[in-house]
Amino acid sequence: MNWYLSKIIFRIICGDGNHAAQFDEQLRLISANNVQEAYQKSQLLGSGEQDVFYNKEKQLVQWKFIGVSDLYQLNELIDGAELYSRIEEKDNADSYIQVIHKKSVSFQYSHSQNILSFT
Repeated sequence: MNWYLSKIIFRIICGDGNHAAQFDEQLRLISANNVQEAYQKSQLLGSGEQDVFYNKEKQLVQWKFIGVSDLYQLNELIDGAELYSRIEEKDNADSYIQVIHKKSVSFQYSHSQNILSFT
């Protein structure tokens, strides 16, 4: 059995869709005998997780499966191995850094008990 990293893409449409296009890029770990099986499993995951529901504002929200855009075989699992990288371009670098720092502090605060148990 081999391990694959699959990127599954969904489009998110809220209400009448009159908003900036939104896409959810999900990285999924797939166990399969070969690349064809990994691709098929990824396709099934994506199509099986399409959803339609109403949000709290009573707007229809649709998660539409677009496709599997990437599939990589992981030859071995190595501690600290890079699995995904995406370069972001932001108009305001300071604001972006501030948001990342806030998320980091929030994570540390909400998981401080678990983090302390590792030391």
